[in-house]
Amino acid sequence: MAQRIVIAGGGIVGRTLAIALATQSHLSVRLVAGPEPGPDARASAVSAGARRLFGRLGVWPQMAADAEPMRGMRITDSAPDDIIRPPLLSFDGEVDGSPFAHMVPNGTTHAALEKRCETLGIVAEPHLVTFYEEDDRRVRVELSDGTSEEADVLVAADGRQSRLRAIAGIDTVTRDYDQSGIAGTVAHELPHEGIAVQHFLPNGPFAMLPLTGNRSSIVWTERPLFAKAMAEMDPLLAGIEIERVFGLSLGRITVEGALQAYPLRRMLVRDWYAGRLVLAGDAAHVFHPLAGQGLNMGLRDVATLAETLIDAARIGEDLALALPRYEKRRRADTTQMAAVTEGLNALFSHRSAALRAARSVGLGLVDRRASLKALFMREAAGVEGETPRLMKGEAI
Repeated sequence: MAQRIVIAGGGIVGRTLAIALATQSHLSVRLVAGPEPGPDARASAVSAGARRLFGRLGVWPQMAADAEPMRGMRITDSAPDDIIRPPLLSFDGEVDGSPFAHMVPNGTTHAALEKRCETLGIVAEPHLVTFYEEDDRRVRVELSDGTSEEADVLVAADGRQSRLRAIAGIDTVTRDYDQSGIAGTVAHELPHEGIAVQHFLPNGPFAMLPLTGNRSSIVWTERPLFAKAMAEMDPLLAGIEIERVFGLSLGRITVEGALQAYPLRRMLVRDWYAGRLVLAGDAAHVFHPLAGQGLNMGLRDVATLAETLIDAARIGEDLALALPRYEKRRRADTTQMAAVTEGLNALFSHRSAALRAARSVGLGLVDRRASLKALFMREAAGVEGETPRLMKGEAI
């Protein structure tokens, strides 16, 4: 009897894992996707490693037309009313002959995964997992349509408010930042040349990230009440407000579609698995968006979990026995990312003139160290350290 995996959650992480297991192994996969997600105004930086994963899984061809290569990044530390914002830290070039990342609208990525699932015959069932129970051999999963399913492992890829994590009694370590993120797409008069710009401002960072054409995705950290007001503001007035904060280096700015505001918090789980339940993506970790690595960390979960489960299946091991190895491989990486993003947010969200001067000196020193900048680029590209095979573009 083929070993079976049930995946709860039909977002980017859940669907990518289903495709990885279906294309790289003989494991039986059932995707309990839940209801269709609502509109998503965000775009994500897909690292070079994540792009290789999508390429190996046959998803990237459906994403490529809407993917904008990131050819560099400029970082400033400034106040909103500064007229001149010289870059204190700049990154340019490629990693291993490819852009270190591509900006892709989340809607494009989700649609590409949906199409690939359909091609492979993976049915994304519109149900929810309502409960589960397990013994020493199997896990029985109860669904919202009244049916049940048995599996060797149940994967919770059901988001930051994971119901399955709560059922399992897995504790989390959280911190509310008292900040909100503002996300959306803007058009501008001048070309961005593939350059991402991030201004560190007193209330949080403002990032202008290149999309196809003369368009960019904004990721703006602000006070919650201000973010709510921006999301409700007339698009014309919102564009003027964005120009005030970002400046006119790209010409006049207009908002396309609606802006979305969402609260920012950090969350890490104390345990990555409990018995035959294992967590992935936002069910396991949530980071501040300033580094743009949230999706990439979830995709590293996918690549690592798929590799761990498939390797275990090939030697006939009970798949549940492989889960501690997955946790060991992912814990250090996610803990480090949480520390880095929290530290940067605390360091830059400070109004002290003396601290701002010290930050500027520090960024300038990093900017002059080519070897250190190259390491940062490789980290952002997802090709540094222990890399799962799929993120090298290799089959499992």
